[in-house]
Amino acid sequence: MTQATFNFDALTPDFMWYALESIGIRAESGLLALNSYENRVYQFVDEDRHRYVVKFYRPDRWSEAQILEEHQFASELEEQEIPLAAPLVFHGTTLHEYQGYRFALFNSVGGRQFEVDNEEQLEWVGRFLGRIHKVGSTRPFTHRPTLGLDEYLYQPKQILQNADFVPLHLQNSFFNDLDMLIKEIEQHWNNDYTPIRLHGDCHPGNILWRDGPMFVDLDDARNGPAIQDLWMLLNGERADKLVQLDILLEGYQEFCDFNVNQLKLIEPLRGLRMVHYMAWLAKRWNDPAFPLAFPWFNDPKYWESQVLAFKEQLFALAEAPLSLMPQW
Repeated sequence: MTQATFNFDALTPDFMWYALESIGIRAESGLLALNSYENRVYQFVDEDRHRYVVKFYRPDRWSEAQILEEHQFASELEEQEIPLAAPLVFHGTTLHEYQGYRFALFNSVGGRQFEVDNEEQLEWVGRFLGRIHKVGSTRPFTHRPTLGLDEYLYQPKQILQNADFVPLHLQNSFFNDLDMLIKEIEQHWNNDYTPIRLHGDCHPGNILWRDGPMFVDLDDARNGPAIQDLWMLLNGERADKLVQLDILLEGYQEFCDFNVNQLKLIEPLRGLRMVHYMAWLAKRWNDPAFPLAFPWFNDPKYWESQVLAFKEQLFALAEAPLSLMPQW
């Protein structure tokens, strides 16, 4: 079964119970599904009343070596006392397999939502991102990919062209504007940076707050520019983003140097994420969880809004990139 047609139908409660039992864990509670679509993630309590989270990986997305490389990175960060949900070791390994499914266990970590508009919290997150990148810069991933145009632009374009989601009456304008966006991003893209190991998907939803930040979900970890882990924390108008960027980097640079030339990559990276996200939904549409969770994706109004989003992103790319305050 290909990734495009795979679904998690075989992942029944009984199946998961036996998978956990295969490594000596007996679930005493039900398995509460957590918010995850690429993989399947469940919280439960074992016979000793310990709360765990189990993550079943989508088959054929990452190789065993790539998953273990992510786990190793998480363990390195944990050793440096960086608050992060790292996989637990059972029987000498963090990655387990049961009847074709790979899975990992984590301690269940609670917390409230990280407040992106809270300047104190933002500076705190900046400090820890600096510490994460200090560890990430010691050596690159060897098995995981490096963020780039092929994976995030060219392949997604092919997926969208081969799918049937874009309404016929919008196809010309949609793909013409997509081509314009790709060409503009190509003009702004550069590799004038040293790739480091990144969280990769450091949006506010992947940061919990519990007397400080707790980072979760390294599933998209890869090599890339440091700014990839910063730009998704910026929101609001340009003036708001400038203030937020200063606050983030004030904390960040206590632990790790930042190359200000990477600020030019913020809008190209936003464009990459936009296109990649659409293709991700198209690629996963045969998984029954996706039409239920994202019903608007198959609505013509969504695709009309994406044509407008392309135009807005082209405008953003034409503007001067964000810059730091004079003290920088």
